[in-house]
Amino acid sequence: MESSTPETPKKKVNLQRVEMSKQSPEVRGQNFDEVAFGYTPEEAMAEASRCLDCKKPGCVGNCPVEISIPDFIRAINAGDFAEGIRIIREKNCLPAVTGRVCPQEEQCEGGCVFAKKGASVAIGRLERFLADWEANQVSTSPSVKKPRPTGRKVAVIGGGPAGLTVAGDLIQLGHQVTVYEALHKVGGVLIYGIPEFRLPKKIVRREVENLKAMGVEFVTSFVVGKTRTIDSLLEEHDAIFVGSGAGLPWFMDIPGNNLNGVYSANEYLTRMNLMKGYTFPAVQTPIKQHKRVAVIGGGNVAMDCARTALRLGAEAHIVYRRSRSELPARLEEVENAEEEGVIFDFLTLPTACVDDGHAWVKGLACQKMELGEPDASGRRSPIPVPGSDYVMPVDAVIYAIGNSPNPLIPATTPDLVIGKKGNISAEDATGKTSKARVWAGGDVVTGAATVILAMGAGRKAARDIHRYLHTLDND
Repeated sequence: MESSTPETPKKKVNLQRVEMSKQSPEVRGQNFDEVAFGYTPEEAMAEASRCLDCKKPGCVGNCPVEISIPDFIRAINAGDFAEGIRIIREKNCLPAVTGRVCPQEEQCEGGCVFAKKGASVAIGRLERFLADWEANQVSTSPSVKKPRPTGRKVAVIGGGPAGLTVAGDLIQLGHQVTVYEALHKVGGVLIYGIPEFRLPKKIVRREVENLKAMGVEFVTSFVVGKTRTIDSLLEEHDAIFVGSGAGLPWFMDIPGNNLNGVYSANEYLTRMNLMKGYTFPAVQTPIKQHKRVAVIGGGNVAMDCARTALRLGAEAHIVYRRSRSELPARLEEVENAEEEGVIFDFLTLPTACVDDGHAWVKGLACQKMELGEPDASGRRSPIPVPGSDYVMPVDAVIYAIGNSPNPLIPATTPDLVIGKKGNISAEDATGKTSKARVWAGGDVVTGAATVILAMGAGRKAARDIHRYLHTLDND
């Protein structure tokens, strides 16, 4: 009689995601506390158990920083949270940040086999869980083996996600790293751009302290191009990485932009974040308390501005020239804004900021639109509707339509090749610029993009900088 080997039973497919609890809209619209509470250990393990542990995981290929996603999920499923965070930190020095603000649905979760069913494994939420679990342990700093010093010095310009990633990667390879930050707080857009209710400042501070514990030096209030130039820093460093971001705001070419009450998203959010406006009403907010605010744009930054204005007591409007389905913001952020009471004025094009006669804005002149054929972006082009002009009464207008890199570094570094939009030209695979010993990455190269893409660019640059420094040791 022939013996037969029993087949391994297939894992049952579970398309039901474990939801993450959050503040109710009625409550969170009145405070700046973080909206989502995060997973409990039991919830995290339940969500991790959904992973099919694919032989060819699409999630890993979609991660800009190359995290071993199935491995850390497997560790969570086994209840070994320490191993899970160790695996993440091999590739990601900011897990508490990316677990909160990374567009996982487009990247790692978009590569999940469950994506087509709309129920991808909640990779971002699991990453956030591990980072928060780590922070609650007795030791607040991750244990990292310090390598033998190489004696090589690297300057990182900009303390945002790209720069912090470069610093974290290179310090672990034994190089001496100094981060030069123009503002008085390290974190870049993580600190001055993203609101407290989406990314608490203590989370960013915690990750920066981890880097300090690893040996990274931070110099703040240091404006490269003013305090010192790139060429000057090259005299003392073997390599430089430029990750100074995109801090030059865009405005529409319409009348009234110079009126009081008209802000760029950069100014509005920086006042809230760096000047502690998010502590309102405990302290006097550095933003005038407006009654009716129009935010022009439809991305994540626009949602941040509108939800901030709402928390300060204003009636907040998103003015967007296309329809809801074309919004570039993350669906989660759009849904949160809708739940909280942000009003969406779709198919609406601003044509002028209206003066009240005393140099203050009193309205936003608009024209209704309809959608035509798709444009180069693949989205249907908005077409004006004749005779549909009207004025929306507002006492503040916030532009959230994009940014360009600050021209200061290009202006003081003449041999650095610059693109048409003021961005530094750099190789995609390595971050190399036209200037010897200078690399660049993140928004200063691509224009305003996501945190995780900036981190991915930082990882590529760090790898190539290390390769270059290694050649110096072999000379």
